[in-house]
Amino acid sequence: MTTDMFDSLADDATLARLHTRLSIDADAAGVLDVAYRTLDTPVGTLLLAATAAGLVRVAYDVEDHTAVLATLATRISPRILRVPRRLDTVARQLDEYFAKKRITFDVPIDLRLADGFRRSVVEQLRSIGYGDRASYAAVAAAVGNPRAVRAVGSACAHNPLPVVIPCHRVVRSDGTAGQYVGGAAAKAALLRLEAA
Repeated sequence: MTTDMFDSLADDATLARLHTRLSIDADAAGVLDVAYRTLDTPVGTLLLAATAAGLVRVAYDVEDHTAVLATLATRISPRILRVPRRLDTVARQLDEYFAKKRITFDVPIDLRLADGFRRSVVEQLRSIGYGDRASYAAVAAAVGNPRAVRAVGSACAHNPLPVVIPCHRVVRSDGTAGQYVGGAAAKAALLRLEAA
């Protein structure tokens, strides 16, 4: 039996139509708990995920998007669907950021994946302005625990919303970049983008 290449194209088109219909119906019925999409950027492909409350996760491709979606299914809800349009505003703002046309993000945020000390750190990161840098020690002091420098590093590594919440702006006390969830090259690229 041979397969006609047009049958394959029709199947792809049918699947795309069915997926679009499913996402619209699931969203309208209120049974879609997490919507996601990917976005190609100068620092790699980012996975964007949102709940009804707001942007809940930004993940670099080095984090393994499939594993990130599995974690979201476990920690938030298994009702996850690729619905790019629900994340169009975030995607547009990220594109503007990388084009140097935006210095802050204006999107609703859902911080349910950060709790305790890590959440305090993530919230503090939001106060580090575009083009500015803060040391891990300065962030530790700002959250009221000046000896928790390593814990700040861990909190930055577990920031659920890198780029949007700027953990890349946190550097070592000697000014060197330090570790980053998206990798050293991504952190260096973000710091260069904001310094230019």
